Amino acid sequence: MNSRSILLSLALIAVACGQAPQKKSNVPVYLDDAQPLEARVEDAFSKMTLDEKIAMVHAQSKFSSPGVPRLGIPEVWCTDGPHGIRAEVLWDEWDQAGWTNDSITAFPALSGLAATWDRELSRLYGKSIGEEARYRNKTVLLGPGVNIYRFPLNGRNFEYMGEDPYLAGEMVVPYVEGVQSNGVAVCVKHYALNNSEVNRHTANTIVDDRTLYEIYLPAFKAAVQKGHAWSIMAAYNLYNNEHLCSNEILLDKILRGEWGFDGVVISDWGGVHNTLQTAKHGVDLEYGSWTDGLTMGKTNAYDSYYLATAYKDAILKGEIGTEELDARVKRLLRLIFRTSMDRNRPFGSQTSPEHYAAARKIGAESIVLLKNDGVLPMENPKKILVVGENAVKMMTVGGGSSSLKAKLEVSPLDGIKARYPEAEVIWERGYVGDVGGEYNGVSTGQDLQESRSAAALVADAVKAAEGADYVIFVGGLNKSNEQDCEGLDRIQYGLPYGQDAVIEALAAATDKLVVVNISGNAVAMPWVEKVPAIVQDWYLGTQAGHSLADVLSGDVNPSGHLPFSIPVSYDKNPVQTEAQYPGILRDGTIDGMPVLDMEYTEGIYVGYRWYDLHGGVLFPFGYGLSYTTFEYGEPGINRKSMAQDGTVTVTVPVRNSGSVAGAEVVQLYIADVEASVDRPVKELKGFAKVFLEPGQTADVRFTIDREALSFFDAEKHGWVAEKGLFRALVAASAQDIRGTVEFELK
Repeated sequence: MNSRSILLSLALIAVACGQAPQKKSNVPVYLDDAQPLEARVEDAFSKMTLDEKIAMVHAQSKFSSPGVPRLGIPEVWCTDGPHGIRAEVLWDEWDQAGWTNDSITAFPALSGLAATWDRELSRLYGKSIGEEARYRNKTVLLGPGVNIYRFPLNGRNFEYMGEDPYLAGEMVVPYVEGVQSNGVAVCVKHYALNNSEVNRHTANTIVDDRTLYEIYLPAFKAAVQKGHAWSIMAAYNLYNNEHLCSNEILLDKILRGEWGFDGVVISDWGGVHNTLQTAKHGVDLEYGSWTDGLTMGKTNAYDSYYLATAYKDAILKGEIGTEELDARVKRLLRLIFRTSMDRNRPFGSQTSPEHYAAARKIGAESIVLLKNDGVLPMENPKKILVVGENAVKMMTVGGGSSSLKAKLEVSPLDGIKARYPEAEVIWERGYVGDVGGEYNGVSTGQDLQESRSAAALVADAVKAAEGADYVIFVGGLNKSNEQDCEGLDRIQYGLPYGQDAVIEALAAATDKLVVVNISGNAVAMPWVEKVPAIVQDWYLGTQAGHSLADVLSGDVNPSGHLPFSIPVSYDKNPVQTEAQYPGILRDGTIDGMPVLDMEYTEGIYVGYRWYDLHGGVLFPFGYGLSYTTFEYGEPGINRKSMAQDGTVTVTVPVRNSGSVAGAEVVQLYIADVEASVDRPVKELKGFAKVFLEPGQTADVRFTIDREALSFFDAEKHGWVAEKGLFRALVAASAQDIRGTVEFELK
């Protein structure tokens, strides 16, 4: 029993005996949660020894670090990941611990969440996944990810929130707030410039300050300053020739300095590579380092970490002071008092009906209808042919650290069968992708072995299409290596496993073909003109099949919009040269490692900013169709000029002009007409998702402030909004401008 419990018991006994309880001031300050947070931190810190401080700043197991047992301060327990709570692993291994009560709700991948363009759904997501983390008594949830979608081959794009910093920033804030309402800290990752997986430990990102501040930092800044995130994960790569886990500019000057971050910086697993630089300017908490002690399996392996015995020895030798250590420990104490030692945090829940409902709703609203020549929704089918491995393959297992042990996963095939119980629903494989289904000891249990040849699979699918009212091809990518997966990037922009040939054959056989692409990345679609309906689906987790069936049937009117652009071909995207990716190997090493210089020479021209100048887009950023239609009226503005400290408000009427209730994502872009520097054609600075009944009209309002007009001036090292003419563009996508108004900044 800890000291707080003892004091509480004595107080209850005193009350029962008719005596007044002792004043709460007798409780040590650090245990008294009625005291101000900083007072508790200072009091606990003042009681700690050097050894206790050193112990707190590095791991004691794969996913935990010590507290201070002598003072009753608990351990810190982290968990992957951003889409669901990872299964329990052994103390020192990645393999499963063999628990029977760690099967969870798998939520949609964050690329899908971003496609909802719905802040309240992001809050629901955060609250729900936070409840599952709290139920498992986790301190830190390792997510969400907000690295920018720089190009369509990054293996972890499915874990992130798209190509635009404003969209990612707006979506991450409610996620953070939702999770932390459970007394569980988020760990926003991967800070920063971690935009590809190949050579992620050795890539030195070369990027100018303006691009850094305008494109790659805003979502992290929003999570810190608006969402008040309690922790952040430092990335693997290098910036300015320093690893991100010991990077003075990004960690000390920007994160802790300019942004005032008072939380904990946690290393990515194995991201620390030195002692002194990390001690001076690096992470607060070191995990997963591959030191000699760990690889040799010593019982004291964690003492061999860079921030362990080596750190203490450096202090005792006078090579470094204790100021940085003290600051680290205080930040860790602050994290613990905000989470594990907050007695008012809720208890949480796991795999509840509410979580399944949330996953299903988020999934359905994330799905993007890319094309529909009158095929969807599916009405009164008697025979449905479903083709494709992805219609049956479990997608919750694999992909790296976001791999999950889901209690339930409804496949697209099962979702369609459940929605149409009276119809004949048959499945043909069509192609063979990945017959495996295991990651770190979690297995799907599926046997996807196939003996038929590729030609036979196509022929069988075409034959089965005869007489089908609808043919649903469910393909795309998966979460295997060189697909959507941590550690490796994709090796091709086109669909793998010969899927294009299957789609072409089906398109020739039926005019009722619907192609469902499951992925977290853009893919080439050379058959786009031959296919009457195309749906962009995502890794939707536990309720994946139900979410898809809800949209295909029309039970849910699709309202997802793309969080990234889909170029016609890979050679149209902004990353083309070897210097841009995967980088050029330089002479010499850093921290004993080879280094590849990766130059972000495209600068601020990422995503639609690039395609606005160079073309080549198949489906633009922000694009998404509906089963109804929306009419935009003329936008209005409350005044034609903005004072130095003022705002302007743009209002646009939007009407559901169709016969089905549905939601539209109304987007606001800003163009700087008279800029003295090179600026994009336009930039997203507002969006609203509005639900309308048939015939209903709503006035959608956007407030524009100076921040929305600003660019980062590297010479002044600050944000600048220049006087002159600006244009507000109301749009349904980055290439579908519905109205324009102009105003002036004087």
